[in-house]
Amino acid sequence: MKNNSLTLILVLIISISGYSQNFEQEFDLLLSKDYPTSGTGASALVAVNGNVIYKKAFGKADLELDVDMSVNSVFEIGSISKQFTAVSILILAEQGKLKLDDEITKYIKNYPTHGHKITIHHLLSHTSGIGSFTASDEWWNNRKKDYTKEEFINLFKKLPVLYAPGEKYLYSNTGYFLLGAIIEEVSNKTYIEFINENIFKPLRMKNSFYINRSKIIANRVSGYDNPKDLIDEDFNENKTVNGERLNYSHCDGAGGILSTVDDLFLWNRAIRNNKLISEESKIKAFTNYQLLNGKNTNYGYGWAIDQVNGISSIEHNGGTFGFRSNSIYLPNEDVFVVVLTNRTFSDPDYLSTKIAAIAMNRPFKEVDNNNINIDPVFLGTYEFDDGSSRIISLEDNKLYSQRPNGGKLRLFQGEKNTFYFKNSFSNLTFDITPNKHSSVIYKNRIYKSKGRKVK
Repeated sequence: MKNNSLTLILVLIISISGYSQNFEQEFDLLLSKDYPTSGTGASALVAVNGNVIYKKAFGKADLELDVDMSVNSVFEIGSISKQFTAVSILILAEQGKLKLDDEITKYIKNYPTHGHKITIHHLLSHTSGIGSFTASDEWWNNRKKDYTKEEFINLFKKLPVLYAPGEKYLYSNTGYFLLGAIIEEVSNKTYIEFINENIFKPLRMKNSFYINRSKIIANRVSGYDNPKDLIDEDFNENKTVNGERLNYSHCDGAGGILSTVDDLFLWNRAIRNNKLISEESKIKAFTNYQLLNGKNTNYGYGWAIDQVNGISSIEHNGGTFGFRSNSIYLPNEDVFVVVLTNRTFSDPDYLSTKIAAIAMNRPFKEVDNNNINIDPVFLGTYEFDDGSSRIISLEDNKLYSQRPNGGKLRLFQGEKNTFYFKNSFSNLTFDITPNKHSSVIYKNRIYKSKGRKVK
């Protein structure tokens, strides 16, 4: 029996080693191209069947001090934090301290719901109808201001309820900030105290923290951005600027966590193996919820429900000023990929998705998307349901998409009226109506324009 067990272990070790060697060169090529030695960097981890087959760092953790990135580097993970908020709510639900169908006014007194019954479930699934404060000009103009929790809620509680709960999916940072407030009200602890005691410490996530500018955190990396008027294809490290410092009293349950690739792998295994919540609660987190009209939202509780080259995935990306992140989990294949970066001008979603496809032996085919055919009716400013907007412009026969406060992102043509972002699987699909006004759909599940074109 001992000899058989030893043989099995050796076969497993050889298998994992071969797996890693087969893909290492491909992963290195993808990551080193986007994150060269002298520029802003990234840390990446790939695991298959619970075994890490790849873990490397590229580029610099700090450009000014010329510090290399490390696999132990600590990043702001942005909206991946929503997973921790959602699981915290599920922990409290299992403890009998709240119910998912409780109205939010039970815990946040006098929050204006405008006659609607808005529940915790609606906040978790982004179906509350409450707009995202990050889409409002008032928040943008006050993004550096320090607020107490009550003051910050008062800032955005004046925002209208855009839809009846359950009517539409609308990604809302407001909803997850409110969930953080509910966690505090129910547990009688601060958000980060609850996360520390119920998640970080039990899982030994020793390099995960709540964002704090004054605290000394070993291996914390610096974040970088680009000048707002810079076109994406012109990016180079000589034009990189330090990322703006957001006031982190605005983050809490919506996006306030720092972490590493190793800690996020511990998090992935804990969720898979039901160490924090039951299988029943995990199913709730991973359910693709439906709207009142029966359409799927492609979102659960803190995880987006998606697919990678036809294979079901549970994932989330994140971003703060100076940082971008993405984690992907393929539950049926037990493949986990996380890429954390310290720059805003190159989302890791595209790379991590390609890496996940390679790891399960279903790589994407390369597509030549240099051709472009523009109908002038596409050009203009599109206003989205959440109050945000995109400017679509044409320069030198090149199509660009731009948020009012962001840089221009190059678009490449796919099918007739579908255009893809550079190094991204995200796309914009234009729909021309008979009156020659056009609307645009972004990722189908996140934004849909009101069909109003402003020149």
